[in-house]
Amino acid sequence: MDPRRARDPRLSRPDPRLQRLQTDSTPTPPPSSNSSSSLSTLQLENGANPEQTPSQPPGTQAEPQETARQLPSRLEYRSRPLFCVVCASNQNRSMEGHSVLSKAGYQVVSSGTGSAVRLPGPSIDKPNIYPFGTPYNTIFEDLNTKDSRLYSANGLLQMLDRNRRIKHAPERWQETKTVADIVITCEERCFDAVCDDLLSRGGESNKPVHIINLEIKDNHEEALIAGKAMLDLAAAIEAADDIDERIDEILQVQQEKHPHSLLHAVAFY
Repeated sequence: MDPRRARDPRLSRPDPRLQRLQTDSTPTPPPSSNSSSSLSTLQLENGANPEQTPSQPPGTQAEPQETARQLPSRLEYRSRPLFCVVCASNQNRSMEGHSVLSKAGYQVVSSGTGSAVRLPGPSIDKPNIYPFGTPYNTIFEDLNTKDSRLYSANGLLQMLDRNRRIKHAPERWQETKTVADIVITCEERCFDAVCDDLLSRGGESNKPVHIINLEIKDNHEEALIAGKAMLDLAAAIEAADDIDERIDEILQVQQEKHPHSLLHAVAFY
């Protein structure tokens, strides 16, 4: 030791410059594996996954999800209209319309406005008469027993066979409780009967119904042609955003495309 260092107390202290050099030259030891394992253990105890990246501050990622949850659904449900096809006996014209509309996927029912079901017989003055509600199959079997050749030749058995595959029995309009949105009648007297019946009910429900008449001759050939016209009419009505506002336009297009004369009225249930 330098003898001056022992005599002079200022020299007994270490030189700070030498101490700084020693500190700078000392290498920094690598992080201990024990410290990293301790950190992992602490994260696991707290329920955190050490392999996950740190989450962003609250509010940065949750906002879009919260906004999506808060936005109300803008999809509007619009119910499909119910069609009712009406002729006199709920046998030929109305059931042809019922058949084609049902096969195309429309909601449809059918009925007749007559006092009874009347079908051609062996002569003009001898029709076959059945009360409404008599099953189509019963009528089919009855006519087949009476004269299968005659009623096959005039198409009645084929018509009844189709009808019994669609529903059980002919229905009378005045006795049905079904509330339709669109009523398609097949001749003017049926149109008048439907309008008069709805008027007599008093309109207590205050539910509007559009009544549209297509003048159709009561034979199988004209019924087939009219079935295609009913399909076009139903498609236009169902595609309309507002039937009440567009009904005049729909009927004008219908009249231009098809030969049947049209009548239209609005009534209330």
